[in-house]
Amino acid sequence: MKFNYAILGLLFAVGSVSTHAETVNLTSLDWAPYSGKSLENRGASVVVAQAAFKAMGHELVVDFFPWSRAVKLASEPGSKYAGYFPEYLYESNEFTFSAPMGQGPLGLVENIASPISWAEVSDLAKYKLGVVQDYVNTEELDALIASNVIKPQVVTSDEINVQKVAGGRIDAAVIDANVFNYMLANSSKLVKNKDKVQMNAKLLMNKELYVAFRNDADGKKWQEIYNQGLAKIDIDALMTEHLK
Repeated sequence: MKFNYAILGLLFAVGSVSTHAETVNLTSLDWAPYSGKSLENRGASVVVAQAAFKAMGHELVVDFFPWSRAVKLASEPGSKYAGYFPEYLYESNEFTFSAPMGQGPLGLVENIASPISWAEVSDLAKYKLGVVQDYVNTEELDALIASNVIKPQVVTSDEINVQKVAGGRIDAAVIDANVFNYMLANSSKLVKNKDKVQMNAKLLMNKELYVAFRNDADGKKWQEIYNQGLAKIDIDALMTEHLK
């Protein structure tokens, strides 16, 4: 009896993929339109992450928490969570970062009646500035905050910052433009403020988004798998489709 070695090899390959298919767990937050448990497909960044892992034969499960808890759970040794996302790149011993998985335009929300003017980031020191607790901003801005050159007011959500800007309690707040536009279109709490706030004309920068994997053997394993998966998908097309 003759064996068809090509078919036999294919069967072994299929069996291997099936046997080694795993589930990876990551944490995230409600940060529409990038991520959110109530969003269609759970947000643009989740769609990208799921597609990348699926391209490598694995399944992604995402659990949503307040941001500080999402980061903490992913950092704990032995946690079932291999990492968290979406995150901006920053110096860290606890986490190792994936290849970029999209971009977010980071800027400043301001009051339409009193727009701010700045050329250098250090110019923001003259304004009452809002930031969200534990969010990474830009390297330069965070350095100025750390050195007390800029002394921002810290809150727990972008929504609170937008309300404070609309009410004139602060002059501006750091926010992603896609997040700002989504909130104005969808948040019932901000309906009355739609005509009071806008994005400042000058962006801080276009920030690339990443998965922050825990800096251990398990995290590095999933980082490598994920990066290979990202290379197999059209990130820009997925982001564009799901940021609507």
